[in-house]
Amino acid sequence: MTASTPVHPRLFVPASSGSLLSEERIEISAVLELMDLQWFAAEDEGRTEDPTDYKIRKAREEGRVAKSQELNGALVLLLPAISLILFAPWMLNTFVELIRFYFSRSASTELNDPALVGAFFHYFIRLVLPVTLTALVSGVASNVLQNGGFIFSVKSITPKLSKISPNFARFFSKALFSAEGLFNLAKSLIKVAIIVLVAWSSIRGEIPKLVTMLEAGFWSSIVFIADMASRLLLTAGFLFLAISIPDYIFQRRQFMESLKMTKQEIKEEYKQMEGDPLVKSRLRQRMRELLSQNMAVNVPKADVIITNPTHYAVAMQWDRSTMRAPMLTAKGADQLALRIREIAREHEVPIVENRPLARALYAEVEIGDMIPDEYYQALAVILAKVYALNSKKSQIVREL
Repeated sequence: MTASTPVHPRLFVPASSGSLLSEERIEISAVLELMDLQWFAAEDEGRTEDPTDYKIRKAREEGRVAKSQELNGALVLLLPAISLILFAPWMLNTFVELIRFYFSRSASTELNDPALVGAFFHYFIRLVLPVTLTALVSGVASNVLQNGGFIFSVKSITPKLSKISPNFARFFSKALFSAEGLFNLAKSLIKVAIIVLVAWSSIRGEIPKLVTMLEAGFWSSIVFIADMASRLLLTAGFLFLAISIPDYIFQRRQFMESLKMTKQEIKEEYKQMEGDPLVKSRLRQRMRELLSQNMAVNVPKADVIITNPTHYAVAMQWDRSTMRAPMLTAKGADQLALRIREIAREHEVPIVENRPLARALYAEVEIGDMIPDEYYQALAVILAKVYALNSKKSQIVREL
């Protein structure tokens, strides 16, 4: 194939002279499209980076989340089956009441009597309510658990014109030749096998009893069939639930793969987020939290807090054995400065007011940096006062 040959060439195979199709050409481009090996690879080349939190959040806002329909189906089958077993005596009594009610009024009441119609709906609701309500709650709970909460998105239910004329080749490729299609096919085969095996194993041992049911009473037959059906439902439900767990893991993996990004997309997203006021606000909030956490650790270790006194506050620490010069361990303005002073008071760290020095250190020195030489003399005076108040040795100040 030359460099100019397209990816999906429209190839024509000429028939040989002895073939059944004399001098005809068979177009096979559609077959090549369906069997393209690229369907087994990543759909979007270059998407090697894990999705950012922002992209995952946007997908969630659009109603796109990792979800296993098998888990929904398993819970909607299993939990109503359990409720059916638990409420079976109550439902049987309700059914008996219904029969008695109609038999007691069959001779004296017309069939179209409103009382009979109302009674029918009353008993019908009592019969189906436990199972129906359990199925509804099971479906909602399954979606909430998988989604991590309630999600309401109009975009996920908005009609798309592109769906009116779908790409059938792409559909069949994903349905038949993709990893997801093969996995779904395997699930379907396993589910059919489970239904057949469970039904056969449940009925095979009961065949002699089923034969004797022909001579048994009506209620005995009802109880026997209900017991067998409940065991079948429970067994199938638990097996489907076991299948749904790997299915959820697979669906979540496929979902994260579909959200993968290129390096360029990540760069563009960061550029976009830098101008987002909400993102800036969150970054500032996170920065305040980190600074607050650092202050809670560093301020109690400081030797002195130098203040403006209200607008600025810097924490200084000096340890001759480990530091070559005094170090700024925390600083803050306005609310952060207030927080530094509060922590200092709680831990009895001395607070000294020196407006020029506080402003200069706040503007020129970063947290964790040593104090520049030009501020040694002013800082030495402050430390001397602090050490004198604390009865510390003045030798440390002279060595500074």
